[in-house]
Amino acid sequence: MKIYIIALNSITFALKAQSLLMSHGYECEIERTPKNLVRGCGYSLRINGEIGKILEMLDAHKISVKAYMEG
Repeated sequence: MKIYIIALNSITFALKAQSLLMSHGYECEIERTPKNLVRGCGYSLRINGEIGKILEMLDAHKISVKAYMEG
């Protein structure tokens, strides 16, 4: 599986996403969003997994994703 960096709107969403994904067995870390991913400051998750399933899970729990990239 690949590692992805998922940019979120705030630290609050990053913490919610981390809690949700960890409860489903994913290992993920919160980090500052890289400047080449989105403009401005923000927080991201670094996660190893299938991006389609991860994005669906976040969407189902109303956690919006600003952008993502392979990390």
